[in-house]
Amino acid sequence: MYEFNYHKPTSLEDIASLLGANQEAKLVAGGMTLIPTLKQRLAKPSDLVDLGAVASLRGITDAGDAIVIGAMTRHAEVNRSPVVKQGIPALAAMAGMIGDPAVRNRGTIGGSISNNDPAADYPAALVALGATVHTTKREIAADNFFTGIFETALEPAEIVTSVRFPKPQTACYQKFKNPASRYAIVGVFVARTGGGVRVAVTGAGPCVFRVPEMEAALAGSFTPDAIKDITIPQDGLNSDIHASAEYRAHLVGVMARRAVAGCA
Repeated sequence: MYEFNYHKPTSLEDIASLLGANQEAKLVAGGMTLIPTLKQRLAKPSDLVDLGAVASLRGITDAGDAIVIGAMTRHAEVNRSPVVKQGIPALAAMAGMIGDPAVRNRGTIGGSISNNDPAADYPAALVALGATVHTTKREIAADNFFTGIFETALEPAEIVTSVRFPKPQTACYQKFKNPASRYAIVGVFVARTGGGVRVAVTGAGPCVFRVPEMEAALAGSFTPDAIKDITIPQDGLNSDIHASAEYRAHLVGVMARRAVAGCA
């Protein structure tokens, strides 16, 4: 690990000032990706700005037709929250599938979506539920937030402050997980809302994506059988030591059918 300056500001204004004065600074949320990267000397920031002391970035609120979750809210807090369990039980269950207890008690929703690991769980939840990401500068629809592998629409010095999840009629997340890391080899989040059905896939490709063919079929008949004959093209899907692109394409169908069945 290289030498760096450590800061723990207590307000968003102080964070903005620190980022403006230190162009090579990095933000620390849960640190689940950044800290291992630093330990392996794969990054050399001049400063680390810890978001942990900014109270306004934490908390879970029932906003009537939506659940609003602060960026620094831990995965374990989302998993245990009565508000989330009541409003979007699939989201609470998904948070309980992330990593292991150590990761769930340190990792944050803001850190996860800002990092946008292609095998992370939260991107599928945001896209399937039609969430909105609130930042220090604007609001970004989930469909426009995730732009590529480890890439998002965030601008330099722009910070995620919260995520607003509209409450669906029903939803379910199913994933085929890596037995060691528990990352999604393939994860599928299905949500039925007043505006239609959304199917979001993580782990299979470089970035979360929707499956319009499945969404159209499920809009007509919300049953696993409605999508049993839909195949996913393997072109462009991830292929590694854990699963080939062909196997991931197959898993998308399997996990999608399980997710639909789980919505019953």
